[in-house]
Amino acid sequence: MTLPLIAPMLATPGRLPSAAQDAHWAYETKQDGQRAVVYLAGDGTVRLRARSGEDITAAYPELRPLGTALGATAAVLDGEVLALDAGGRADFQLLQSRMGLVQAPRKAARMAASVPVHLVLFDVMHLGGVPLLRLPYAERRARLEALGLQGPYWSTPGALVGHGREALEATRAHGLEGLVCKRLDSVYEPGVRSRAWIKIRNMRTADVLVGGWSPGRGRLTGLPGAVLVGQRTSAGALRYVGSVGTGWSEAERTELAALLRAEATDVCPFDPVPAAPGARWVVPRLVGEVRYSTRTRAGLLRQPSWLRLRTDLTAQESAADLPDNSA
Repeated sequence: MTLPLIAPMLATPGRLPSAAQDAHWAYETKQDGQRAVVYLAGDGTVRLRARSGEDITAAYPELRPLGTALGATAAVLDGEVLALDAGGRADFQLLQSRMGLVQAPRKAARMAASVPVHLVLFDVMHLGGVPLLRLPYAERRARLEALGLQGPYWSTPGALVGHGREALEATRAHGLEGLVCKRLDSVYEPGVRSRAWIKIRNMRTADVLVGGWSPGRGRLTGLPGAVLVGQRTSAGALRYVGSVGTGWSEAERTELAALLRAEATDVCPFDPVPAAPGARWVVPRLVGEVRYSTRTRAGLLRQPSWLRLRTDLTAQESAADLPDNSA
């Protein structure tokens, strides 16, 4: 059967629905993986397409048996490809070792044995030759769950109706990426970033020491395009934890530039020295607060953004490893 190509519907960043609207929404765990639209042609084959439309089937050979899961019934499904750590949580850094292997099927097969992926399914847009895009989310969800798609490398986790605040707190307590809120009466809008789906990312904060900066370009010439930040180890060394390039107003960036120039040095304060071509080093006296999503296994901050200068803290007060603040 020839199946229609369907671009995935996208969620809009936002907040939890109000308590008065809570019962009209479903809540799903936000996963840290690669979005995939899954095409089951009903002939035993499966095809996966990324959000860009790229065919990524060859990168994930362990998902091929999914092609027979519905027999002769054709379907188009929405989901997320994950790589799970030892604790069963999605680890995007692990997944990166699998992404991009479309043109390397032999390596993909080897990696499937050591770093297997898991496909989480959360919507069905076409089933048995019938388009379901105009059906409400609640009905599409019921049809998806009725398919019983549970296998060694794929599953259909449940969605919680109502109780959004409790669901969000549970994701935070378990160190998960966040929550996706979906209006029960929402239709599927291909390729649209819709307010009918709201994503809430659990962000963490940390205090860091500024040890350098990378010059900006264009209108930011002469100003920091990003600051290079670190945290102290228990032995006192300044460990590099990432580059932060967002979060300032124009005035704040200009103020920060003056502070950085006053602390200029020719000596890199990080140990070990990070790979940062063109970086300007500073004596690590400025303490900043940053927001980030998670850390990589190497300790680097993912998706960091600047919050504020911590003028209430000094570098001396930050002699030990600076702890994360509450999420």
